[in-house]
Amino acid sequence: MNPLLKLALELGPLGVFFFANARGAQLAESFPALAAFGGPIFVATAAFMVAITVSLIVSYVMTRHLPIMPLVTGVVVLVFGALTLYLHDDLFIKLKPTIINGLFGTVLLGGLFFGRSLLGYVFDSVFRLDAEGWRKLTFRWGLFFYFLAIVNEVVWRNFSTDTWVTFKVFGIMPITFIFTFSQIPMISRHSLTDPNEAAEK
Repeated sequence: MNPLLKLALELGPLGVFFFANARGAQLAESFPALAAFGGPIFVATAAFMVAITVSLIVSYVMTRHLPIMPLVTGVVVLVFGALTLYLHDDLFIKLKPTIINGLFGTVLLGGLFFGRSLLGYVFDSVFRLDAEGWRKLTFRWGLFFYFLAIVNEVVWRNFSTDTWVTFKVFGIMPITFIFTFSQIPMISRHSLTDPNEAAEK
């Protein structure tokens, strides 16, 4: 898949979520049917659910498979988004990042506990590392997912909904990019120069 299209499919739903929350009142005025959802956060939640569904469908049509992380994220968004709309309580959509990141962190660190560097199965086609490199990268990403879960809890519990939405879109992504690029030196040290050399995960 074209990298720009892949990026658009991954970030597009978040952009829709932010826009719908920021312009929820105007959207409800322009499209009266949206007023039934309630305040801007509920309009944004409905738009987020539609956008992530479209993103998954387009990704599947173009590649004939769905990566596990976007798929899990999409399922959690749909489940917690539905609870948010049905119960008219934005608590559920705010808990979604905590649950997703906590789940990913637990899976990665749990895999290490049983001797498996699961991140290697996800990114082995992107770069090749030795066994120690995969273990280190898996451990660091596991801790990072826990960090994101904690940050989400701190922000939504202590700041307004609009601040939480803004941070979710414009805060988490830069933090993730910074963390990702900070791993490049370690990845370089543990990269396999021989493409035929196998790394035990």
